[in-house]
Formats: sequence, C-alpha cells, structure tokens
Amino acid sequence: MKCLIIAAGRGSRLSMRGDSKPLISFLGLSLIERVILTAREAGLTDFYVVTGYNGEKVRHFLDALAHKRNIKITHIINNEWQKDNGISVLKAKEFLSEKFVLLMGDHVIDGSILRRLKDEPLSEGEVILAVDYNVRDNGLVDVGDATKVLVKDGKVADIGKDLSEYNAFDTGIFFCSPVIFSAIEQSARNGDSSLSGGIKVLAAKGKVSAFDIKDAFWIDVDDEERVEKAEKRLLASLKKTSDGPVSRYLNRPLSLWITKKLLNTRITPNMISLFSFVLSMLGTLFFFLGGYPNLVTGAVLAQVSSVIDGCDGEVARLKFLSTDFGGWFDAVLDRYADAFLLLGLTYYVYIESGSILSFFIGFLAIIGSFMNSYTADKYDGLMKRRLGSGRHYFRIGRDVRVFILFVGALLNQPLLVLVVIALLMNTENIRRIIVLYKDARH
Repeated sequence: MKCLIIAAGRGSRLSMRGDSKPLISFLGLSLIERVILTAREAGLTDFYVVTGYNGEKVRHFLDALAHKRNIKITHIINNEWQKDNGISVLKAKEFLSEKFVLLMGDHVIDGSILRRLKDEPLSEGEVILAVDYNVRDNGLVDVGDATKVLVKDGKVADIGKDLSEYNAFDTGIFFCSPVIFSAIEQSARNGDSSLSGGIKVLAAKGKVSAFDIKDAFWIDVDDEERVEKAEKRLLASLKKTSDGPVSRYLNRPLSLWITKKLLNTRITPNMISLFSFVLSMLGTLFFFLGGYPNLVTGAVLAQVSSVIDGCDGEVARLKFLSTDFGGWFDAVLDRYADAFLLLGLTYYVYIESGSILSFFIGFLAIIGSFMNSYTADKYDGLMKRRLGSGRHYFRIGRDVRVFILFVGALLNQPLLVLVVIALLMNTENIRRIIVLYKDARH
C-alpha cells in the first residue's frame, strides 16, 4: 500500500535542534526516518514524500535512507511550502490514483494505529480520519494548537483548530481515496487550502469516517516540550508485559537510561547482546577464583549483565533493527550465561563447603532455569491471549534468578542462592504446566 508523507514545513519552533525539522534527531533517528520506518513496519510499502523548506538536504537524506533500508521513496517537491499543508497534499495528485495512507512528517505515532487502519474498508469517494477521543486529560496534546474534531455517529461532522464544540483530536493520520484532492481544490477555491479544509468539504457530504485509535499514542512533535513528552512516551512503550518484577521496577528503568545513551552511537543490538554475555562470563570467572570478594564481584557483574541484557531489544525496537536472528542470538547467549553463572556458583559452594551435595543442588538450579526459559514461550502466549495487549501478568524468570544470585552473594549465602533458585524455578515451571494443562482441558 502507498503512503504519502508531507514534510515540507520549516518547523521554526524547533530551529535550535537543526535547520530542517524532518531531519531533527529523535532517539537515534531523524523524525522523517522514524515516520517512514514506523509505516513500513506496519505494512506500508511505497512512500511518497513531499518536501519544501530545505528540500534538497532532506531529499539527499531520503535517498541515502532508501538505499540503506531498501525502501522505495518517491520525491515530490513543493516550492509553495509557505502556504497551507493542503498544497503539499495536492502536489501528490498526479502520483496517487488509488487509496493511500496520509501521514505528517513530524508526528510520532504508535504503529498499531496503522496496522489496524490500513485494513479498514474504504469506499470510493471517502476518507477515514484517525481520531483520539481522549480530550479531557491528554498530556501528549497541545490543546491550543491541536486540530479539533466533532464526531457524530461515527462520522466527522466538523473539524478545525478553533472549534468550540468537539469530542476528539485529529491525529494527522488519514486513510484516503483520491477524492481528497478534489475536496482540497474545492476548499481552496473558497479560500481555505488546508488539509482540514478539504476534510470539511467531505464531512459536509458525510464522506469522512472517524477511526478510534483507542489507547494508542500519537504526538505532534512541534516544540521542545512535545519532544520531551514524545521521548518519554516512546521509551515507556518499550516495557514488556512479560517483564518480571525485577525487570519492571529495577532493570528496565536502568536499561532505558543506558539505551538512551547508546542510540546515537553505532553500537548494534547484537553487540550489546554479546557484551552482556561477556559480563556474565567474567562474573563466572570470579566465582571460580573463590573468596568472598570475588563472589561479590562476580555477582555484581551478573546483575549488570542482566540490566544490559534489556538494552539490545530496546535499541533494536527504537532504531527498527529487530531481526529474527537477533532475538534468537540473544536467547542463545542468555542460556549459555545462565548455565555458566550457576555452574560457577556451584563450584564456588563446593570449594567452600567440600560437600558433594552442592553439585546436586546446582544441577536442580541449572535444569530449573533452563526449563523456565523453555516453558516461557507457551506460557507468555497464553497470558497475552487471556489478558490482551498492554497488561502485565505474573511471571518469574531470568531477571528474578539473577537478582537472587546478586543479593545472596552480597549476604555471603551462595548455597542458599542455589537452593532458592532450584526451588523457585522448578516450582514456577510446575505452576506453568498446571496453568497450561487447565487451559488445554477447557
């Protein structure tokens, strides 16, 4: 499906960040790059980008992006960029003769909106506008600058920045048929060449449907305050529903802080996965060296590794670098790290106590940890189906066992660490089996 992006404006309120708004850096990517990659991840394929102010620089960047990411990008030039945004849309008239998605080049959006919107039935001669019904306490929206929408019976009845009666915000996300062009032209003849003017023309004919974005987010990145809010919201979206308690309240806040520092570097997610693994191996080495100071050092390295282990996925998602190999590679390294850390701790306990029983307890801890990872896939899938997206559920996993190792080592209780991990992991595995068995019966 085709996607039209208008990115012709100047963006003077963000001039301190750069001389071209579409190219302003935002969490490791330019604004326009983030819009395009979000749309591509949602299933859109052919991109038509309207440029105007500082257009040559933007087009040069887009050419490099198209080559780097293997994306089809067609340039559309708007030399009248000082005029209303409807002019930018009209410049694409000769390029688009079928239905297409229309996006703003300076909006950060939740990709789930596009995945749902593009599958909506769109009749010939109609437009669908994605709207946000949260008009009361929406901290992401500059109400004074936002375009308001009045929706009645699922249809847009009126639209404009100065509406006194409204029940939704215009998100700047549209699913259009080519009728949008003639509507803007008609509005322009009446003195309003804005995109909202064209929507108004169609709304008067009952030809604009409202699409509820529900709990998804969108942000018009128009000033410094909105940049900060967009960053916080996008980082918050990286939290997983499958995060265990340690990840949710300790590891994730720390890993997000680190991730933000890594985004403007050339460090790749696979490099981060490998670095996390190396930290675990160093921790294991200190366990084998023996002695309380080495026990503490190894445990600290293991916990740092656990925090860093969250950064690879965060960087991958923020920079659209996620791959099947990357996820698999990270999982493989985690399993090796778990085995070596627990083996090293088992050896430490054996050297300190001389009891052969430590090897049996260590084996139970290792096998319980491995099976915990093995059972996670089906258990997570079941919980997500039951609860829906965005809701956390009870889960004991790697974050918990590494943290237990960390705290137990600080208290100089390595044997107790092995006992607790062995009991906790195997008990959790049995609980998951029971949950899945009951689900299968029903």
